[in-house]
This record gives sequence, C-alpha cells and structure tokens, in this order.
Amino acid sequence: MSWYGFKPYVPVAQRRAQAAKEVAKRTKKGQAVAPVNVQGKAIASTFWGKAWCTNLESYSDFANRLPRGRSYVRNGSVVDLKIEKGRIKALVSGSELYEVEVDITTLPRAKWEALKKQCAGKIGTLVELLQGKLSKAVMELVTDREKGLFPKPNEIKMQCSCPDYAGMCKHVAATMYGVGNRLDSAPELLFMLRCVDHMELIEQAVPAAPLAGKGTAPVIAAGDLGAIFGIEIGSAPVPPTASSTPKKPTAKKTTKKTVKKPVKKSAAVKKKPTPKKG
Repeated sequence: MSWYGFKPYVPVAQRRAQAAKEVAKRTKKGQAVAPVNVQGKAIASTFWGKAWCTNLESYSDFANRLPRGRSYVRNGSVVDLKIEKGRIKALVSGSELYEVEVDITTLPRAKWEALKKQCAGKIGTLVELLQGKLSKAVMELVTDREKGLFPKPNEIKMQCSCPDYAGMCKHVAATMYGVGNRLDSAPELLFMLRCVDHMELIEQAVPAAPLAGKGTAPVIAAGDLGAIFGIEIGSAPVPPTASSTPKKPTAKKTTKKTVKKPVKKSAAVKKKPTPKKG
C-alpha cells in the first residue's frame, strides 16, 4: 500500500511509549535528554512562554501546520529539546523518531542597540526581567514583531528528517511550541537563541546598586536572590568586618623602674577621753 511519501498514522499511545523508550535508552547511555512536558492544556504559562507562542501564531506562513504541532507537543512527542546560540535541536516521535534542527538568525546589532536604548531605565532588576514583571511599554517593545526579540519567518530555517517536505512540518511545529514551554522555566534561553546578553538590558541599573565597599562589584539584595531561586533567605546579623589595612603593633616603651622607699607609719596618737558632764 502506498502513502505517497507519508507514513501511516501512529496512535498517540504508541508515540508516547516510543518516546518513553527512547528517553530511557539514551539516559541509560549517559546522554543528557530534556523532553518537553506540558502540564494541562496550556503549553506555556508565563510571560515569555506565552509571548513566544503568540508571536509564532501571528504568522500566516505557519498557520496550517501549527494545530498538529500543538497536539504533538501536548502528548509528549518532543523527546528531547536543546536551545543553543542561534540553533534549536529536537527529537520528535512520530511514525518513527525524527531529528529536527532550526537555525535562528542572530538579532542584528543595530536592532539590539535600539532595543536597549528604548528600554533604558525601564527595567530595574534581573528578577523583574526574567519573571516578565515589566511595564506595558517594555513588554510591547520586547515582543514587537518588527523591533522585538522574536524571530520573523525569514529569520528561521527549518529542517526535519521526516518525508514531509513542507516548510514547517508538524514535527518542527511541535519543536517551536516546545521552545515556548521551555521559556517558562528558563527565559534567558531566548536571549541565548538570538545571541545577545540579557544582562545588557539592565546595565543602566548597575551603577545605582549598593556596593559592599570601595572597588567591589554590585551586590544583589537577598530579596532578589530569593525571588530568583524561589526560596526565602532569612536576615542574619552580619559580623563586623576587620579593617582592610592591618594596624602595626605599637612598640612598648622601656622605662626604668623606680624603687619607692617604704614610708614609715607614724604611731597613732591616742586621744584623751573627754570628761563626762555631771
């Protein structure tokens, strides 16, 4: 029976079993595997993840392939997903295991500099940036289709080992949605993908950061660290720091001891008793 270059449909349960088997096989060999696990119906739940998916769906070039990609990523077909500088690599379980590679053009330097300039002074801390707690003006800047961080269709080159020769097959679509899910937990990967440093967006705030001492680097407040790592950091008393320049021991002065002669105590003079008045 011929299927004109396309292999027959494989049920979801079979794809899941195949994906789990492949993960176990690679893990046993000591290979690092990072499958995409979608909890519930929503592929992404944070600012960065949602923004990525919304941008992806805004391009009509991808419209006819995205629905199948959504179902693939939701049912656990993306066995492995890695995001690197300018590249996304994935293994997607379909009729068999397919290799996906997506190359993303580096964000043009002029566009990055313009974005930094527009965001200057509007992003206060690293926590604010990564958690997406940004002002409406900044959110509109970083997610703008023309001037923001997300790649346009002509900046995306996709290839998959499946027999579907469409520009974006369902395996590539699942991979792209997988990126949105991954940005939920690691939003800094978007900056890595576009080959820019997210710390440059908040460099304007660094000079105002409190310094521990002259010539030392800016200190991140305990509250910010707690927000980044999701833990509570208690305030403990800080022991007094020693002076940076040790004091020289003072030399002891040698003085001659003077021997004092014992003073003779004079005999106590007894007072005469006063006569009692009759």
